[in-house]
Amino acid sequence: MAEEISKTASDSSGATAAATNAAKSKWKILRPNSLRWIPTSTDYTIAAEKRLLSILKTPYVQEQVNIGSGPPGSKVRWFRSSSNESRYINTVTFDAKEGSPTLVMVHGYGASQGFFFRNFDALASRFRVIAIDQLGWGGSSRPDFTCKSTEETEAWFIDSFEEWRKSKNLSNFILLGHSFGGYVAAKYALKHPEHVQHLVLVGSAGFTAESDPKSEWLTKFRATWKGAVLNHLWESNFTPQKLVRGLGPWGPGLVNRYTSARFGAHSEGTELTNEESRLLTDYVYHTLAAKASGELCLKYIFSFGAFARKPLYKAHQSAVEARKHMKVPCEIIRVPQGGHFVFIDNPSGFHSAVLYACRKHLSQDQDSLIKNNSLMVYVWFSRVQCCCSLHFNFIIYMYKRI
Repeated sequence: MAEEISKTASDSSGATAAATNAAKSKWKILRPNSLRWIPTSTDYTIAAEKRLLSILKTPYVQEQVNIGSGPPGSKVRWFRSSSNESRYINTVTFDAKEGSPTLVMVHGYGASQGFFFRNFDALASRFRVIAIDQLGWGGSSRPDFTCKSTEETEAWFIDSFEEWRKSKNLSNFILLGHSFGGYVAAKYALKHPEHVQHLVLVGSAGFTAESDPKSEWLTKFRATWKGAVLNHLWESNFTPQKLVRGLGPWGPGLVNRYTSARFGAHSEGTELTNEESRLLTDYVYHTLAAKASGELCLKYIFSFGAFARKPLYKAHQSAVEARKHMKVPCEIIRVPQGGHFVFIDNPSGFHSAVLYACRKHLSQDQDSLIKNNSLMVYVWFSRVQCCCSLHFNFIIYMYKRI
């Protein structure tokens, strides 16, 4: 009798839960997106991505790559809980000629793989291009972010990328990272050099520390009331994305003003067309307004002022200075008419620079790769014999024209 009662109660509980979930799903369907305080979701993000990439000519495949619930053998899961729920990395892979080298592209902070939309067609003509949304950003899973240290935060991105690589069965690929993505790419290459054929860092973060002489201004600024307030917000992990979410239905308007100004009136190079601007604005809003996850890495990786807590090259002020101390072959390439988002501001110059940097991996005549009048290239080589675990060309750095 007790067993029957228990079974009946269990069935009743299950039926109640099912009815509740059904009601929630029905309400979600009936409630239009415009009535939500934050009018977005993962589905809307993926849909916005598809609309943005619809302007491309090169066919591609979008997939959610399963990376499991955490690194094998680790007690810490991607979302710092006891759940065994799997997580996914949003990935787009473009059609390429057989035998083309693989180029993996990693976006920066507050961005997603769709930011490279002006580059996919050109690069896919020479590479097998694969672009990802890092864990916690874009259309990828957004686990609760409860990392409490720089080490944990770095592991969050590096280990999830490694699990993604395993799932895709990749090796011997060219790894390109922009800004914070460059920091992650460099840290990954240091930990897993056997998989990286060539490393390309585009406007990479992580080359400056508070110990640099140029950071003296920050110490003085922190002493002011404005500096104290901003530093408090930084250490409290207040992100720009929180402002977008806080504005609710007015968030899209704020994002529109930003993209119109940054990639329009105040663009460092080629302005976006009206269609590009509209599609990018829509995409950027959904990636920023979605659940907070990867964005919360900010205060653990950088101190106020964007100084790396664990610089890629300690006590060096820039890639130029870091290059002098590298013990692997290194090049630095400057691209004119481009700001931090050089691949949007000056796509043709960016493409030429990437082709030049990867010329040893391409079959075409090397001299024809940089015949572009819009590109001024300054290259330095470091011919020091490698005496560490890295065994690939190390860095290319994109600069804004001075």
